[in-house]
Amino acid sequence: MVTLHSGMRAGAASTSADGIRRQELDGRRRSDAAAAFGFLAPDGIGLLLFIIIPTAMALVVGLFSVDGFGNVEWAGLDNFRLMAGDGLLWRSFGITAAYAALFVPLAFFASLGLALLVKDHFRGVGAVRAALFLPNAVSLVVIGLLWQFLLTDKTGALAKLTGLDGVSWLGDPSLALVTLVLISVWFLMGYQMLIFLGGLQDIPREYYDAATVDGGGPWQRFRHVTWPMLRPTSFFVLVTSTINAITGMQVFDLVFVTTSGGPANATTTVVFYAYQQAFQFGRFGYAAAICALLVVALGAITAAMFALTRGGRFDD
Repeated sequence: MVTLHSGMRAGAASTSADGIRRQELDGRRRSDAAAAFGFLAPDGIGLLLFIIIPTAMALVVGLFSVDGFGNVEWAGLDNFRLMAGDGLLWRSFGITAAYAALFVPLAFFASLGLALLVKDHFRGVGAVRAALFLPNAVSLVVIGLLWQFLLTDKTGALAKLTGLDGVSWLGDPSLALVTLVLISVWFLMGYQMLIFLGGLQDIPREYYDAATVDGGGPWQRFRHVTWPMLRPTSFFVLVTSTINAITGMQVFDLVFVTTSGGPANATTTVVFYAYQQAFQFGRFGYAAAICALLVVALGAITAAMFALTRGGRFDD
């Protein structure tokens, strides 16, 4: 009888202890969830206020004829139908695609190369990293004015220094877009270098030591250790670089300051064309429809990149 009561008490105590542990675990989960929501809230609010709501407003405004002076008329799908026959719009899409096709790989490999050069500690490495990142800390308007001063036809400081003062870097339709791509790469490679640097520093040193013991040289270590371990970082850089190449500041600010879409519309990107339609020609509804189409296209490109690479896992 005593044994029976002792067993019952032990069972009750065990049940009570399990209940207490369960409550503590539930409390920790709620606390962790609250902390996670707290950290995510600022980005979530910013995403809602500056991305989701403006995008929804663009979709709505694209259904109206708006001239910016208070005249608003229902247009339905007229703005979207008008885009089908707008040759300049589709040319601007082609220019944007060409810009992205040049900018994304050039910026990717330039920033990766710089990160590999400065990943190891040596005297002055901090100053070198800061110098490489410095252009990204300057306003793009200032950057545009600086390069315009350096590359102005026949009088540009850099053109004279290199003996290429006869080349119209920003005035030749065949060179202007390439010149803007190179300026953009120079501007952004320091930022992307820091992202790659963070990925490189997360790779355990033991992997390199093991590869060295197995007889692997620099190329083998890069191919079999560095590159596979950098895949998530590489995917992030590719996605953000593509977004920058299509809708980033350099495809508007830099174009606005240096070429204003010229010469002969050779640097008129989609974002700059939408600006022209809205603020130069007073066709705000049409500009909103263009932006809505651009958002859809960008979403499709990003989704395709996720699908093709499995979210950065590639062939794993």
